[in-house]
Formats: sequence, C-alpha cells, structure tokens
Amino acid sequence: MAASKCTSLSGALTRQLLDSVDSVLFDCDGVIWRGDQAIPRAPEVINSLKKNGKRVFFVTNNSTKTRQMYADKLGKLGFDATADEVFGTAYCSAMYLKNVCKLDGKVYLIGSNAMKQELEEVGIQPVGVGPDPISGVQIDWANVPLDKEVRAVLVGFDEHFSYMKLNRALQYLCNPDCQFVGTNTDTRLPLEGGKAVPGTGCLLRAVETAAQRQAQVVGKPSSFMFECVASQFDLDPQKCLMVGDRLDTDIMLGSNCGMKTLLTLTGVSTVAEAEANLKSECPHRQRMVPDYYVDSIADILPALQA
Repeated sequence: MAASKCTSLSGALTRQLLDSVDSVLFDCDGVIWRGDQAIPRAPEVINSLKKNGKRVFFVTNNSTKTRQMYADKLGKLGFDATADEVFGTAYCSAMYLKNVCKLDGKVYLIGSNAMKQELEEVGIQPVGVGPDPISGVQIDWANVPLDKEVRAVLVGFDEHFSYMKLNRALQYLCNPDCQFVGTNTDTRLPLEGGKAVPGTGCLLRAVETAAQRQAQVVGKPSSFMFECVASQFDLDPQKCLMVGDRLDTDIMLGSNCGMKTLLTLTGVSTVAEAEANLKSECPHRQRMVPDYYVDSIADILPALQA
C-alpha cells in the first residue's frame, strides 16, 4: 500500500487497494451524484464493485430523506442499491435514540418528515414537525405548553426552523433528564455554481447556545455512523474503504474508525487542503488527511474491469 498519506491513486495501486478491502462506504452528494445527476460512470463503479464481490454502503449526513427515498433515487440514477444499504442521519438518529438512549417516551423533533417517518418506524413518537408560528409576548414564550411525555430533543435539517422552535427546544432541555441529539454539524450545504445555503449545524448550534448544552451528534464524523453499519453487517474497519468528498466529515470518519480513506475531487474538499492538513502538526487536522485521492470515483473503474 501507499508509503505515505494523500497519495494519488492510479494503476496497480488501485487494484492493490481494492484487494485489501471487502466493503466500501460511499458518501453521496459530490461523490456519486451532484444534485439529481449521477457523477459520470459512478453507477458503473458501484455496480462493478458489487460484481467483484464487494459490499457497498451509502453513508450520508442528509436527514431530509428516508432510506427508501434514497434507494429510489439510487435506482433511478442507475445504481444497484437497496434501502438496507443506505445509512442516512434520519435513520441513524432513530437507531441512536432507540438503541443507545433507550428512549422511553416521545421526542421533540426539529426536522423533516423523513426523520418523522424513520422515528415512527422504530416505534418512537415525534412531536413538533412543521411550522410553529410565534404569538404572545416573552412571558408566554417562557411558559409555552410542553408535552409531558417528551424525553428527548432531536435536531436535524428543518426548513421551518423558527424562534418558537428554538424556544420550545430550550424549554424541554431545561430538564437535565431530557436527552439532546443532533444529526450532524455541517454548517453549509454547497450548491452548484459556488452557491451555498445554511446547513443543520447552524440550527444545532443555535439550540446548543440557547440551551447551554452540547448535543450528542450522530452523523459523520461521529463513529456512531460507522457503528450503525458495522453492527448490522459485521464489518471489520481494517477491511473497509471510506470514499468521500469532504475532509471534515467523510475522511475524518474513516480516520476515527480505522478505515482506509479515499478523497474524490468531484465535491467540496481539495488536494491542497488535504496537503495543508498533512503538513500541520495538529492531531485534529491530521485526521483530515486521506490515504488516497482521485479526480473522480470513475478513475477506479479500469481496475475493476481488468
């Protein structure tokens, strides 16, 4: 394998890397697709990996889709994939509340309908989805009606995020026994043409600031995201390859969990950023250095077809 980190992956080294793993975990946006368009030849890569006997999983911080919604999108774009291979933060946060928090009660959800569905699938009742308009004055806000059965606050991406939702989360979290979970800390969602919109991390930071508490974060780079996959499919991290376009989520997840890592340059992060991390003496930045990089995941196709 590579003598040093941040090595350009090509030729015989690609085959050597693929032979050393039995499972490949892919981020989605910026890696296998951009928006509603597949990255050129990405479906061939995924389908060829499976034909070569590799297990493939899709690991995303996006909390706005259920596993089935992702499977439907994958199928529409030509990927051979099933819902049980998809691990998004909507599903993983539901699993975290059920299996780690052992939640006995309802959850106040700042999040999407997809998150609501995934929570209901595991038997957890969410409250709070949809708009929450403000009324009254400050003393009314401080005494806003609360559901006495709520035992946790879960924050994901919510297009209806508002002052009243922030206030309601604060009131629940004033109870120290109320658990506090966030899907991910991504602060910006990059769009085509260099544009961006605020990400879930902005909403989560607002709730953390108001509540003066820190959330347990489920999504990448939290190791729980990998553990969620590994526990269901008995994965050995040393035989896994994490493929992503972001150093601070995908590559750090791989580093945190002992996986091999591959940065693809079709998304957010650059080789220059990775090399700057490599030269840094900061241990945190060192975990954001991939083992390998490629211009696109299509670059590994020749090794798969050889």
